[in-house]
Amino acid sequence: MVKPVYVINGFLESGKTSFFAYTIGQPYFRTSGTTLLITCEEGEVGYGPKLLRATNTVKEDIESVDDFTPAALMALDAKYNPERILIEWNGMWDFRKFRIPKKWMLEQEMTTIDASTFPMYFGNGDLKSLLAEQIRGTELIMVNRCDGIDKKTLIRYKRNLKAINPNAELIFEDKDGEVDTAEAEDLPYDIHADPIVLDGINYAIWFQDIFDHPDWYEGKRVQFLADVVKPADFPAGYFISARPIMGCCANDIRMFGNVVQYDRADELMAGQYVRVTAEVTPGDISYSGLARVSQEGYDVVTGEGMILKAASVEPESRPAQPVLDFTNQ
Repeated sequence: MVKPVYVINGFLESGKTSFFAYTIGQPYFRTSGTTLLITCEEGEVGYGPKLLRATNTVKEDIESVDDFTPAALMALDAKYNPERILIEWNGMWDFRKFRIPKKWMLEQEMTTIDASTFPMYFGNGDLKSLLAEQIRGTELIMVNRCDGIDKKTLIRYKRNLKAINPNAELIFEDKDGEVDTAEAEDLPYDIHADPIVLDGINYAIWFQDIFDHPDWYEGKRVQFLADVVKPADFPAGYFISARPIMGCCANDIRMFGNVVQYDRADELMAGQYVRVTAEVTPGDISYSGLARVSQEGYDVVTGEGMILKAASVEPESRPAQPVLDFTNQ
């Protein structure tokens, strides 16, 4: 039987233990079998023995990343035969070293961030790289302790994080609960313009926002400069408009693009820059070519979403700075 693994990462005192302790104690998370909880660092908050007994949870500590190996984890599996595994990862360990046994399956990956210390980590090159590895594949990012931080700053944090992982769900919380960071008035471009002009970094901000708030853009026209991407076997009459975006550092530059429907797409050359004016419309973008694009480093959201129906696609010169840099936002 394949066993599900839930992993939470983040730096020390970012709220990992509090989140896991709360989740373990919830009725919806209860299970009849044994839960194996593996902790990789000790913070100020711990797991009480009463909670562990009540939830049939056994806790094991791994103190060195060198000891976090599939063989060591299989030894714990043989010892407890758990129904599921929870792992509290050490934020100072490179997440690229995270390896689990083949009979375990990563069910969910979560990341906690302390908003009050986020600038310190994001502003330090080595720590920023560790942070990027933590959130690159995570499904849920919980930014807590937002008390006293103005909304404009939280929106900037959101854009920084989304630039690294545009598909992650973000939750911002203060002592009173969730903080709403979704207001069109806070965008750096005029959402009511026709067309909405998305020059420079505004393209990257819009790329994030259209997936969070598609209803804000449906039926509106947008205009931007982009690189033409034409994957093999992509359907006739479509191409991908994309820009390279740096979310963390030079090693983290990736292409992010949108599917564009254009009658003369076959006349475009891959790699040329064009200025696209298009209407945002709902559509199914689950094309077979998209998986291949992802393997080449192009992150394109698949499934039901928004397609850009181009009214015009005009050739443009390559911009002097093609990479859109989120690190200074």
